[in-house]
Amino acid sequence: MKIGLLFGSFNPIHIGHLIIANYMANHTTLDKVWLVVSPQNPLKKYGDLINTYDRLEMARLATDHATNITVSDVELKLPQPSYTIDTLTHLKEKYPEHDFALIMGSDNLGTLHKWKNYKLILRDYRIYVYPRPGYENAELADHPSVTITMTPQMELSATFIRKSIAEKKNVQYFVPDPVLKFIESKSLYKI
Repeated sequence: MKIGLLFGSFNPIHIGHLIIANYMANHTTLDKVWLVVSPQNPLKKYGDLINTYDRLEMARLATDHATNITVSDVELKLPQPSYTIDTLTHLKEKYPEHDFALIMGSDNLGTLHKWKNYKLILRDYRIYVYPRPGYENAELADHPSVTITMTPQMELSATFIRKSIAEKKNVQYFVPDPVLKFIESKSLYKI
């Protein structure tokens, strides 16, 4: 089975993430998409990241009825910081029957050369790239392992959602209803 891995902090998960996952699972050669909840991205500063298990639960709530999208907590069980190549190696050993691929935005493709063992990733894995505004001409876009997709674009970010919640603005329709209820029940992202 071909599994696409969409890594993220999902702080919180929102409809943009779900649109990407759904597109990849239904409009590419991938059979399923796993949303990999990352405890901490080594290339990002530790900011207003909420509890990992709350982010994991929100991702599970968002995908509860999805047929070909599931949530993975694999990085929670690996040494920190979590590097993509280490996660890929672990998954390949644990699930040899699956063929894993990466899903990333064109902004991440542009910084892939900064990733640990990025040449191994390019050599051993397919990379499905969704467009991000302002990052149309990533350096590795022509690499044979890279597939540029026509995933619908949306300028929606978890940062925008967190800021809106802190400012007491309505974020209905930006996050799935069960996720919004979870956020409200735990008073998440409020200053």
